Amino acid sequence: MRPFSSLVSLEEAKKIMLDNVKSISETETVAIEEAVQRVLADDINADLNVPPFDRSAMDGFAVKAEDTYGAGQFSPRSLEIVGKVRAGEQSQVGVEKGQAVEIATGAPLPDGADAVVIVERTEVEGNAVKVFDPVHPQQNVSPAGSDIEKGAICLRKGELIHQGKIGVIAALGIEKVPVFRRPDVAIFPTGNEVCELGKSPSPSQVYDVNSYTIQSVARKNGCEAARYPVVEDTIQAIGSALEKARSSDCIVFSGGSSVGERDVLVDVVREKGQVLFHGVQIKPGKPTLCGKVDGKLVFGLPGYPAACLTIGNVLMAPAFRKMASLPESRIDVARFPLSKRVVSTLGRHQFLTVKIENGLAVPVFKESGAITSLGDAEGYIEIPSNVDFLEKEEIVEVRFF
Repeated sequence: MRPFSSLVSLEEAKKIMLDNVKSISETETVAIEEAVQRVLADDINADLNVPPFDRSAMDGFAVKAEDTYGAGQFSPRSLEIVGKVRAGEQSQVGVEKGQAVEIATGAPLPDGADAVVIVERTEVEGNAVKVFDPVHPQQNVSPAGSDIEKGAICLRKGELIHQGKIGVIAALGIEKVPVFRRPDVAIFPTGNEVCELGKSPSPSQVYDVNSYTIQSVARKNGCEAARYPVVEDTIQAIGSALEKARSSDCIVFSGGSSVGERDVLVDVVREKGQVLFHGVQIKPGKPTLCGKVDGKLVFGLPGYPAACLTIGNVLMAPAFRKMASLPESRIDVARFPLSKRVVSTLGRHQFLTVKIENGLAVPVFKESGAITSLGDAEGYIEIPSNVDFLEKEEIVEVRFF
């Protein structure tokens, strides 16, 4: 056994890690269908007006606004109906004084018309329409360029593309979108006690959990993530895995980061690169390693599933998001009273998983090795390193997953 020589605080670990993370600068072009949740690599400029023409915003009648002045419930203005235009059509007639054209929502405004009277405030009698409310110029009309003006910068480099921005891109007729390349993360489960899914474990083995949970964290936070087969706890095997992942942007090992006889990852990283920190004042997740090899970040995460996923959410997710040029994630927070007294560990920042029952925050953490500590949870509370207990019914902030 080789005890940790020193531990860094959670704040120090975050700062060291993020100071050493570089955002991916390479770009690629993807189809608009694949652009959601990607980060724009260039400004999107409008080459046309949206809408491209003056169009009706309502079903009704296109008119000259001045022809409706003075109209009222008991003194309607009567206009001659000279045509009809539907969405996707062009009116075959213009609107002269005393005339109206029946028009559908989205249809181009006929020449000569400058307003639309909604159908609910009209009454048709033969070839005439009675107008019961006056309208002013441009009322119920969407002018050309009122949504997007030609030449405007609609979206800017670095913006995260969500569904609404996809709509803006489509409205401009753009099929291909410039985006930043997603970071490539290589994930290696380690340990002779770990068995691949689909195989039969020996009496002393458990199925691989960590590489799947960390892969999901990476993908949720803007990265491509490839799982590799289980790596043995030897310097040669770890070194070979690092070599295999040389083309990746970030390398993650689960297990092998602690201080046991077979926890050799720190030795390999120190030999081939630099150890940035090893050991964090956090619970669960104390045996966390961060280093650099060939300019790339290498992470060693705890082997216990709950500890591994906690570090994945708390430390890895911000690193992945910075690599992917994504904004910080927004976490829903609500306040609840604790269901019972909780004892913490002085000197270690604790993340305690909870679920909400009957308006109370109920702790569900069992131990670092129990994945149900997270599987049963709806969120977590944080207990600072200088707090050794929280009383029953004390109000806590729950951060939801």
